[in-house]
Amino acid sequence: MPRLVEYAEAPPEVRAVFDAIKAARGVPDVNNFWKALAVDPPSLKRTWESLSEVMAPGALDARTKEMLYLAASMAAGCAYCTASHTAAARRAGMDEAMFGELLAVVGMAAETNRLAEALRVPIDPAFD
Repeated sequence: MPRLVEYAEAPPEVRAVFDAIKAARGVPDVNNFWKALAVDPPSLKRTWESLSEVMAPGALDARTKEMLYLAASMAAGCAYCTASHTAAARRAGMDEAMFGELLAVVGMAAETNRLAEALRVPIDPAFD
């Protein structure tokens, strides 16, 4: 079990990042991912800044970004990230029908990806 850094015990540079996360998300405390990452303050800061930039408003809306993050987390087999981004996608407006379709796409992609790899299918010239 990793050590989780709680706000009360955190050094100032960690508290600054925790404060930024809490303000951005409107939450009273950061989740365990950030507490675990806080054992290395430079990694905590860098990861939060990168995540903030990637998930900021842009060409993709927040729901789409969270659903993509969820799909990638499922494909990577990260139970923590899958749980976290399922909740975030729901908060961003993902309903049960969307979740069902997302599961179908992730499952189908996993199946066809494995078949293509197992068969060592050459890439079509038209895809280059």
